[in-house]
Amino acid sequence: MLTTDQQYDAVIKECRDIFSKKLMDYGCSWRILRPSSVTDQIFIKAARIRTIETKKEALIEETVRNEWIAIVNYGIIGLIQLDKGYSEESDMTAHEALACYDRYVLQAKTLMMAKNHDYDEAWRLMRIESYTDLILMKLHRTKQIENNSGHTLISEGIDANYYDMINYAVFALIKLTFENEPQSFS
Repeated sequence: MLTTDQQYDAVIKECRDIFSKKLMDYGCSWRILRPSSVTDQIFIKAARIRTIETKKEALIEETVRNEWIAIVNYGIIGLIQLDKGYSEESDMTAHEALACYDRYVLQAKTLMMAKNHDYDEAWRLMRIESYTDLILMKLHRTKQIENNSGHTLISEGIDANYYDMINYAVFALIKLTFENEPQSFS
């Protein structure tokens, strides 16, 4: 029986592997994306998941699981772009991109573990569809903050929303991966 910590790492290992392979195929071509474009890319993935959840049918072969992985990876790309700004070219090596990836995953996991402690693993009792809706809500919030040039009066910033989206997507992937395994709540 795996702990939440171990399940998180297993899911992230899969996400990172795909991110790494896409770096080999495309390089860091995503460096040209402004953060708002990253937000829209995550929106496309979450909207497709919701459509498939609602219609119970997909007409293209890309799996819902792959969309959850894409939300994790684009969330991390969003954090990198917020930190470094966008570039007019692919100005980062694969090694640098993976180092950034690992740094932001560690921060996301640290946040998840703290919240998981305080909420006592309540996410395990939620439906995957709720993660979809929460991500879509976070996307609407993020778009509003972006439309306000990144300014908020009282709310967390864009980065906090990206971290939450990453962690909700990881929760969905944990449920999809380990749903038949008895759960350890630590």
